[in-house]
Amino acid sequence: MNVALKERNVYEEFDVESDVLYFKLGMQGLVSFHGRNYNRKKRITAEELKNLISKQNFLQISSSCYINTAKVTSVGSGTVYFGPEYSDAKQLPVNRRKQQEIQQLMSKRQ
Repeated sequence: MNVALKERNVYEEFDVESDVLYFKLGMQGLVSFHGRNYNRKKRITAEELKNLISKQNFLQISSSCYINTAKVTSVGSGTVYFGPEYSDAKQLPVNRRKQQEIQQLMSKRQ
């Protein structure tokens, strides 16, 4: 029996909770989504933004940047890593207070 799997274009049809590592808010509803292999800007409504920010997996690390805590692999030296520490994986700077908060969330997750 052959079963054809539906191919999904992650760039066009991404799922925010499972595909996005972090996102940054821009001017006039423009949001920049950052995934493992892509960066995409998309204009969203105020209602969509409110729903996005209120999701449990996302944590605000700066005034305009939210990370997906489920995708964080490690935190250290003021940096959040979304892959192996010493690789080309995406990473973001984070202050000490947020670093401790993320580490607590990661310890609860494990």
